[in-house]
Amino acid sequence: MLGVSRDATKHEITKAYRQLAKKLHPDMHKKAEDKKKFEAKFQVLGNAYEILKDEEQRKDYDYMLDNPDLVYRHYYRYYRHRVAPKVDVRIVIAMTITVISAIQYMSSWNKYNSAINYLLTVPKYRLRASEIAKEECLYENLKKNRRRPKEEIKKEEEEIIRKVIEGNMEIKGGYARPSIHDILWVKIITLPYILGKYVVWWVRWTWRYNIKREPYDAEAITYLIRRNLKLNKTQFEAIPNREREEYFHRKLWIKENFKVWQKEKEEEMRVKLASSSRYKSYRRWMKSQGPGQITFDD
Repeated sequence: MLGVSRDATKHEITKAYRQLAKKLHPDMHKKAEDKKKFEAKFQVLGNAYEILKDEEQRKDYDYMLDNPDLVYRHYYRYYRHRVAPKVDVRIVIAMTITVISAIQYMSSWNKYNSAINYLLTVPKYRLRASEIAKEECLYENLKKNRRRPKEEIKKEEEEIIRKVIEGNMEIKGGYARPSIHDILWVKIITLPYILGKYVVWWVRWTWRYNIKREPYDAEAITYLIRRNLKLNKTQFEAIPNREREEYFHRKLWIKENFKVWQKEKEEEMRVKLASSSRYKSYRRWMKSQGPGQITFDD
């Protein structure tokens, strides 16, 4: 159609198209019959140019010329190119990760701020924060400017107490202060480093405790307790200190001790539930009118 060879360059294809477009364009002809005739030819010319100027479509066209018998294969290659998204998949993935990271970071800050707002309502924390503010002379600027409205002074007092609580209160777990290292993008970027660090840790663990049979240090004991409890580091740190001290006192890093402790906790929970009036009524309902039972009340 374009009158070019199979090895023609993009420049040669464009040049041939422009020359033929001047001849075959419907506006170059005055008669209505000629217009309709050349309109169809111009459309075919345009389709040919669209295919040959695109590298992917040109490869598919060459493949069709070399393999004329593979009809269904040609259909597949054609529709794959037509239906495939025009946007680079890598850009879509990058944008998705960015959006998730932003939502994750904002959500973490929202949780942290809600925890701080709750602590501001607890009297003992407010009193202690006020005492620290007085010790550090943080109220001195308020005393100098007493002519300001009371609402403004009260607002500044609240900000001072909030800053003291933020600086002195250690919040752990899901409501901890957000860190940039917890963002999805940072985790993906640092994944090779984390994997390498884990491999080094595993080799050292195997060498020290499995081969050399060294006694466990404090870090290893904490890891074993977390593993038995099936808790990650953040969840374990959120447990009150008194409970964690009990874990160390009961030597829960030893599997046998952990199983005994686990049975004790299950028994405590069973006794607690048995003494609960709500649980008793639930058990009575299960016996009389639970799932699978039919009564006259139905």
